[in-house]
Amino acid sequence: MKKLIQITSGRGPLECQWVTAKVLKVFLEEVKNNAIDYEIIHRENGDENLTLKSVTILLKAKELDTFLKTWLGSICWTGKSTFRKLHKRSNWFIGIFELEGLEKINFSEKDIHFQTTRSQGSGGQNVNKVNTAVRAVHIPTGESVFAQDSRSQLENKKLAIIRLKEKVAGLYIKQLEKRMQDTWSNHLQVQRGNPVRIFSGTDFKKNYQDKSFKKQRNILKKELKNDRNELN
Repeated sequence: MKKLIQITSGRGPLECQWVTAKVLKVFLEEVKNNAIDYEIIHRENGDENLTLKSVTILLKAKELDTFLKTWLGSICWTGKSTFRKLHKRSNWFIGIFELEGLEKINFSEKDIHFQTTRSQGSGGQNVNKVNTAVRAVHIPTGESVFAQDSRSQLENKKLAIIRLKEKVAGLYIKQLEKRMQDTWSNHLQVQRGNPVRIFSGTDFKKNYQDKSFKKQRNILKKELKNDRNELN
């Protein structure tokens, strides 16, 4: 299972950008603790150091719904602004959303067409009498690269594959960025008043408040069990 997740400050002020960066650290720690593979696909830095406007993460695991259930939605941080000390506001909201309907471009060496030719020098003259240069074309996208760095055809082929993979990945990033522009409504729909998680202070881990009521349910279950035992 793969899911594309976006953590965003929702076009909020600098405080929200700071919260986005802090929440990202906590989020990735829990991702690692749950043995979930991840890849940061795109990040937009904030207006100050150590701040983020948004970050998009690709998650990979057999099951992600249970983990994401405690994250998707609005996140609230309660605290005084370190950027504007006289600011009266104490609740700052960011959002975590799932980006759906976006397929990652699959890259396979089977989809590459290779063509060898002689390496070219300045002015177009051939510098080698053998075909050591390599042109590689990614058939599904039509992207192509040329490698003549080495006198070895095999080494040039390896370089061409690396460069072509990076170029195709760049197409995916552009596709993603366009999708992000088309989904700015997500950024503007960060819900206030009903956060899935609440943090306070500068230590986000220790001050995290669980909004799932799991602890309360467990306490009630334990009390009900004790009551049954007493009745028996």
